[in-house]
Amino acid sequence: MNAPQILKDSEDRMEKATDVFRNDLKGLRTGRASPQMLDALRVDNYGTMSPIRDVASVTCPDAATIVIKPYTADSLKEIEKAIRASDLGLAPNNDGKVIRLTMPAMSGDQRKKIVAQLKKSAEAAKVSCRNIRRDGNKHFEDAEKAKTMTEDDRDKGKTKMQDLLKAYEGKIDEIANKKEKEVMEQ
Repeated sequence: MNAPQILKDSEDRMEKATDVFRNDLKGLRTGRASPQMLDALRVDNYGTMSPIRDVASVTCPDAATIVIKPYTADSLKEIEKAIRASDLGLAPNNDGKVIRLTMPAMSGDQRKKIVAQLKKSAEAAKVSCRNIRRDGNKHFEDAEKAKTMTEDDRDKGKTKMQDLLKAYEGKIDEIANKKEKEVMEQ
């Protein structure tokens, strides 16, 4: 692999790590109702574990309520069971046709726990990017040992790799800070 290929591959992998982090944040409770909170929820649908969006429509009529309307009446009990089993801390209100989830106000302590979880997730994303940098630097080392790259090109590549890492760590911090503000908002 030449230097541009190594850098492009590393950048693609860092972008994927950042996307995984963004998707993890969608499931975090922020005190505001959001259909994305239920994205990770799996429901038993005739013996197959399916995402909730495959078995019901999920809407938010206001900032404190999520309404789940199953496509078939049979799914109602399974959706309710999945919500109760999840770690969302929400009590489903089943009226026979739809399930309503009311977002309780979050205490300061709950907000701090969520922020701690957020920071842990951000650090995991940064570690993934650092591992990608390590792999990229190894490719530069191997190319230099195989005499397909000069020492200067290897060093320039490693410098560019470090700059790429800093850019992605900055993106991750920016995303985390934005989400932290959203969580801590009262």
